[in-house]
Amino acid sequence: MASTMPADVPSDDRAYQVDRLIAEDIDAYLERHRNKSLLRFITCGSVDDGKSTLIGRLLYDSKMIFEDQLAALENDSKRVGTQGQEIDFALLVDGLAAEREQGITIDVAYRFFATETRKFIVADTPGHEQYTRNMVTGASTADLAVILIDARKGVLTQTRRHSYLAHLVGIRHLVLAVNKMDLVGYDQQKFDTIVADYRSFAASIGITDFTPMPISGFRGDNITARSANMPWYEGPSLIEHLETVEIDAERDRAKPFRLPVQWVNRPNLDFRGFAGLIATGGIAPGDKVRVLPSGKTSTVERIVSFDGDLGNAVAGQSVTLTLADEIDCSRGDVIAAADAPPQAADQFEATLVWLADEEMLPGRGYWLKLGTQMVSATVQAPKYQIAVNTMEKLAAKTFDLNAIGVANLSTDKPIVFEPYADNRALGGFILIDKLTNATVAAGMLHFSLRRSQNVHWQPVDLGRDHHAGMKNQKPALLWFTGLSGAGKSTIANLVEKRLARMNRHTFLLDGDNVRHGLNKDLGFTDADRVENIRRVGEVAKLMTDAGLIVITAFISPFRAERDMVRQMVAPGEFFEVHIDTPLAEAEARDVKGLYAKARAGQLANFTGIDSPYEAPDNPEIRIDTTGMTAEQAADAIVARLIP
Repeated sequence: MASTMPADVPSDDRAYQVDRLIAEDIDAYLERHRNKSLLRFITCGSVDDGKSTLIGRLLYDSKMIFEDQLAALENDSKRVGTQGQEIDFALLVDGLAAEREQGITIDVAYRFFATETRKFIVADTPGHEQYTRNMVTGASTADLAVILIDARKGVLTQTRRHSYLAHLVGIRHLVLAVNKMDLVGYDQQKFDTIVADYRSFAASIGITDFTPMPISGFRGDNITARSANMPWYEGPSLIEHLETVEIDAERDRAKPFRLPVQWVNRPNLDFRGFAGLIATGGIAPGDKVRVLPSGKTSTVERIVSFDGDLGNAVAGQSVTLTLADEIDCSRGDVIAAADAPPQAADQFEATLVWLADEEMLPGRGYWLKLGTQMVSATVQAPKYQIAVNTMEKLAAKTFDLNAIGVANLSTDKPIVFEPYADNRALGGFILIDKLTNATVAAGMLHFSLRRSQNVHWQPVDLGRDHHAGMKNQKPALLWFTGLSGAGKSTIANLVEKRLARMNRHTFLLDGDNVRHGLNKDLGFTDADRVENIRRVGEVAKLMTDAGLIVITAFISPFRAERDMVRQMVAPGEFFEVHIDTPLAEAEARDVKGLYAKARAGQLANFTGIDSPYEAPDNPEIRIDTTGMTAEQAADAIVARLIP
């Protein structure tokens, strides 16, 4: 207790004063704790290098374990631990049953602890290669990475992989923690050899600075204090280093102001504010700002927070800004310093870390989420894939699980960005599968492609409404999909003839015919099928802009690509027509003999046999060819299109 009470104070008053002083001490402690800086860091490295044990030791030494947790830890250590009768600190972090059974980390585990000078959030990331995607998740928000190496094993493949990923996602502070020094007799020569090996590798991938440190997570050597077992080591302990290292948020405050708008706050007619987390820089009332991508400018009128209006705000704070002018600004826009705005573009070069079990399909549409912005994006064929062990740039047609490579991508509208190396908030993104909503990749933008800045839309005087009016019809895209042999081309041909008799202006794009010219360079792999449909969709869009009723007959086996084409044309103009024929019926017809070749192994990637067909969930028109003739089907489609 910092204060003492006079002995002559009445007992009731003394009790009151003691309670008051305790409350004051608690308030002071909470205030000090609230104002501490926060460091986010990860532990990474190969399997069994001691990541979970190290975190458990940090929690234990920082007194962040309750008595009941300690008792449970001691009991679990005896029952499922790997350290004999001693405490197995890894069990504090490895919470999954599968992790305890195998003695490995599978998922990312986040833990909080604090010292007198700083708060910490540490992510324990898995070492197995198959869980690399989980490591990327933990690294994406970290300021520092502790890369562990087993002193008995030295630099391993996953050491290199995790070091490269940490450098790739922009972690500036690296600690090379050579662990389990107690198992090599605290040998300085062993430590120096490992550091020299790692330094050579680090230089090859652009890591110019790291802090080497000999430790024993299990024994506590050089964790919270310098160890007497290694008098030859003159550097700081791990905790000492973590308490003093510079935090990225402190650097971000020196950069130009950026606030991605998360929400437009409009509680009443008299208030309109733009809420979000300040990514970089600082702001004060009266500062001039620019809203991107529109480019409109204004002045900050107020900075509103939960605690009231602020005189200024800096990176890391969540605030609501009100502007002096009524300008268009919505979720996904970025409010930036007027004299130093970020860029806006729709084509980029980026590094991708592929996180999905399914391989990347060039040309397929994915959702791209960058900060508060969400747009549709397509990835082109990779420029190259990176071999982490050798840093070679390898030729690749796609990316599979845990692959790292560089590719160009394009978005359906401009997004506000900065290179990831300059701004993680406006340069880092994820790709999301449109059908499953699963995250399939994490990416880092390098720069916008020159053509995105040099190629602009040329305004024309006669638009799609004029073209449709000249033809006295409403444009439409009838998208026939179904198995080979279902009858798509036959029914599509009949539909066009009926529309012609009604003086409608049409054009029929047939799958086989298009492959003789426009798409003659494409095969039948999944990636080629995606590109086939993308090109046809672009052509069909131009034709609807010309006022035509476009009819297409393609297997188009994937829902994602059919949905991509739907998004290309105007709302209400896309009609998905599912020619629903059972596989057995389509195969029985086999007019072209393709099913027979596929069954004989002479035709690979044939839809329905060794390549999947994803039937539409809710097509505008469904035709059951087992219950109606082609002529009846054509009449039904025309009646649906033109009542």
